Amino acid sequence: MAERPRVLVTRQVHPDAIRRMADVCELDIWTEDRPIPREELLARVVDKDGLYCMLTERVDEELLARAPRLRVVSNMAVGYDNVDVAACVRRGIPVGNTPGVLTDATADLAFALILAAARRLVEAVDYVRAGRWQTWSPSLLLGHDVYGATLGILGMGRIGAAVARRATGFGMRVIYHSRRRHEEVEAALGATYVDLNTLLQEADVLSIHTPLTPETYHLIGEAELRRMKPTAILVNTARGGVVDPKALYRALQEGWIAYAALDVTEPEPIPPDDPLLTLPNCIVVPHIGSATQATRRRMALIAAENLIAGVQGKRLPYCVNPEVYGNGPDKE
Repeated sequence: MAERPRVLVTRQVHPDAIRRMADVCELDIWTEDRPIPREELLARVVDKDGLYCMLTERVDEELLARAPRLRVVSNMAVGYDNVDVAACVRRGIPVGNTPGVLTDATADLAFALILAAARRLVEAVDYVRAGRWQTWSPSLLLGHDVYGATLGILGMGRIGAAVARRATGFGMRVIYHSRRRHEEVEAALGATYVDLNTLLQEADVLSIHTPLTPETYHLIGEAELRRMKPTAILVNTARGGVVDPKALYRALQEGWIAYAALDVTEPEPIPPDDPLLTLPNCIVVPHIGSATQATRRRMALIAAENLIAGVQGKRLPYCVNPEVYGNGPDKE
């Protein structure tokens, strides 16, 4: 009987995904509810045919050199900035991700953050819990209107388009900037393509949905934040590194913009003594964009199917580096 492929799973994921992989593979699962330590990761991956990992694991030259048997890297996420894809290509290792499945969950959270920031909901909850609500005042916790405001979307991919769809229910004017125009979104939702400078100057809410790449690292820095309205709200559900956190702190503290709501930070997790956490006009939540039960189950299962395909020498259903196959594009 042939030896079953050996697979390292770096977190306890949905039982349905574990069962699916266990039917085919011999699993080595890191069961603690925290990222696997780097040295433990490097030690365990040595004899593995497959790696099922999270954004918290750095898959780089050092790791790949330790794992000569590795045939697939399956990342349980849409983004894959934690993976050195070029290094994987050089070794002929396909890299899988989980696109599409978390679009609506993340768009829901982005809009929840828009509303929470605009109406100062976290401040209001804290106000009541602190026993400060003694009377009503016409000037108490005044926020900003969302209905009829201008929503600026940076990165009109699946999630950006889903946020734009939600904005139509609030009568918002939608403008966007992206690597390319998306005429189908413009036709369906009435969105308008603008350059980055116009996006920054005209948006009442700037919602970030661009991937983290060398080109987008700190794309939103001091110069960009200073171009925004003093009443503007910045929402980031993409990657923390797209926004310069030091510049954002100054922008919020000095009133260049009114509010920020972040699902992602740089670094991540954000240290408890980070100055952003001292600001009343900054909401930070712990990367929960895809955190619904149904979405996380689907993500886990897609990553499992990518993993199984890889260890069996088959084409990954969702592959971010299809050039390893040498025969054209893969699914998006």
